Amino acid sequence: MFYDRAADLVRLIYDGRIDGPPVLDMDAYFPRGAAFASAWRSIRDEAHDVARRLHQVPRFHDIMREQASISANDGRDWRMFVLKAYGSEVPNNMSACPALARLVEDSPDVLSASISFLAPGKHVPAHRGPFRGVLRFYLGLSVPRTDDGRPAAVLRIADTEYRIGDGDCLLWDDTFPHEVWNDSRELRSVLLLDVWRRDMPIDMVLFSKALIALVRTGIRVRGVAA
Repeated sequence: MFYDRAADLVRLIYDGRIDGPPVLDMDAYFPRGAAFASAWRSIRDEAHDVARRLHQVPRFHDIMREQASISANDGRDWRMFVLKAYGSEVPNNMSACPALARLVEDSPDVLSASISFLAPGKHVPAHRGPFRGVLRFYLGLSVPRTDDGRPAAVLRIADTEYRIGDGDCLLWDDTFPHEVWNDSRELRSVLLLDVWRRDMPIDMVLFSKALIALVRTGIRVRGVAA
């Protein structure tokens, strides 16, 4: 309950100062995204290696208990292999994905980096992020396809559906309501990055940094054994 009320207060502060559409232009807001997209095959291969020991990768609600309502909702796994969380690197996980780690280290705007594994049939209910100080970069790594060739995993943002396939990417504001489901019998993996929003006034930048430092204290991330 405290988390929900705090998130509502933060949204009120940001929504009054920062505006923008659900999906943003990557060249303008995160030009480094092109480097990640170009390297998607290397990142995918590293994700495949991680998936071989998927049972060691924590579920999202193991990392943040407050997310149980969207992670533990249907008995199907949503596992997050975290390389960096709000500025803090996870050394074992960075070492396990050297190509991705180099890109993250060379991208100062990247606050968090995770490979998201969605189990077959998993549905993440509609929710929204707490603040607009960061944007979400989404890169398809290994996305199952339907019989007609479309990506079987669906990301719905503000009532618009996006099917992001292998090597495709999207930059968006996760404070808009969104949900995702894996409508297939195969594991889906994507890269998720949280990146600084570039159009904030200086006082909001300072507020964002303080907020991120607070959020970092509530995250429990462990490295996965090699």
